[in-house]
Amino acid sequence: MIKFIFVQKRFLSIVVITLSFFFFFNSGCSKLDTTDIGSDLLPAVDNVHTFETLLPITTTQGIFSQDSTMVSNSDDQVLGRINNDPLFGTTRADVYAQFKPNFYPYHYGNANDTIVGFDSVVLCLSYKGFWGDSTIPIQLQVKEVSTTAGGIWDSIAPDKTVNYAPTTTNIIGSTTVDFTKLGSYMVYANKKDSSINQIRIKLSSAFANALFVRDTLPLGNNSFRTDSAFRLFQNGIAIQANGSGNGLFYTNLTDSSTKLEVHFRRKNGGAIDTTWSALRIVPSSDLYLRPSVTANNIIRNRSGFPVSSPSPTEIYLQTSPGSYANLNIPALDTISNKIIHRAELIVEQIPYDTKSDNDFSAPKYLYLDLKDTGSTAKWKPIYFDLNPNVSYDPDYTALAGSYFPSGGIDFFYFGGYGASKSDVFGTPIKYYNFNITRYIQQIVTKHTPNYQMRLFAPYDIAYPQNSSGQIPYPNKLANGRVKVGGGSNANYRMRLRLVYSKI
Repeated sequence: MIKFIFVQKRFLSIVVITLSFFFFFNSGCSKLDTTDIGSDLLPAVDNVHTFETLLPITTTQGIFSQDSTMVSNSDDQVLGRINNDPLFGTTRADVYAQFKPNFYPYHYGNANDTIVGFDSVVLCLSYKGFWGDSTIPIQLQVKEVSTTAGGIWDSIAPDKTVNYAPTTTNIIGSTTVDFTKLGSYMVYANKKDSSINQIRIKLSSAFANALFVRDTLPLGNNSFRTDSAFRLFQNGIAIQANGSGNGLFYTNLTDSSTKLEVHFRRKNGGAIDTTWSALRIVPSSDLYLRPSVTANNIIRNRSGFPVSSPSPTEIYLQTSPGSYANLNIPALDTISNKIIHRAELIVEQIPYDTKSDNDFSAPKYLYLDLKDTGSTAKWKPIYFDLNPNVSYDPDYTALAGSYFPSGGIDFFYFGGYGASKSDVFGTPIKYYNFNITRYIQQIVTKHTPNYQMRLFAPYDIAYPQNSSGQIPYPNKLANGRVKVGGGSNANYRMRLRLVYSKI
């Protein structure tokens, strides 16, 4: 009996201790701070052991005057025209491309066909998406690229920056594209051909006849005999947005639905029928043929719009070719040593109006890097926080791969992606957080340089001192713009939030 009482009392004690521990653990967990980026749990800010402060940021507006963004022939190209963005002005995006045979000497149809005549030539462009106001049709004009003015444009590197555009000559086609109908299944007059998510532009009869008489047939001019002969005859075409429109659409030149269709009549031992062959973009990956040269020229005109003369409390960020912000945090120069649990840069959108902000949506991602000490043009990646699982050194340039995280950016940890919330007035806005805890810890502990930072929305990232070349970033070219609060904005202040403990 005595043993039973002892066991019973011991059991009750264990139950009480367990319940107490469970209650304490849950109440303690409820006081842990959480974050929108990363998977870390932060200790509660109790102002006894753990504290929170907001450091002010000095911000200034910048514009990339000569954007070095490169576009290859396999990238999605942007095409169109923005005539009415009330904050960022106008944009015109044109595409230039060499549509060529994919074998030489080239022939239409089968080798034994007798070509009776041409019916038409149709430029087909794949449709990969839209940004802007899709209710306004976009006018497109097709021209030939000059074979003489400025020389043959593929005599230089096949990949061009967004600033490049070759010289053009005569107009060979035009159309107006209604993007509200592109998703519809279309069957054409001959009942044989159909398309969906494809833009089709019929080119002039003169251009079709020129292709016909330049064939490698005995009576032709043998322009299809070699690549160099073809390029002297047909150096490429330009697709230009030259009129109405208030948006940009995307096409991929190496997609199977992008081509220059040549429709012709043939006879091969029987009745005459109509068929087609296609000239295409030869990709850079082709081992046997000279790649097609392409260019995606993008022209921004910001003059007279808010982005060109912003208020000190505002910052305008536009995806490449775009704009940026310079950030300085002077308080980091004098801050005493602390344990930094979280250092989080907070960026918030200033709403303009619902339609404009929906049509011209914010960038998917922003990026943050550092200006090197004593340099007017040299920038480098931020230390430690781009990917905490990979060792990299922004100051080490001798070995490609160690300068930037080889596994890429860990966006779940670093942040930089656009998220949604309501502002203090209940208006939906976008916001961006950046986790720079390890970088800030190094500054306050080791007194390393407090670099100026740069905030922007890149399509790709280029650091000339890094031999690995262009670093892709997950934004679509020219897709996204946002007005955010600067460091002195009353309601949307850009700030650095620190959660720390004293030592």
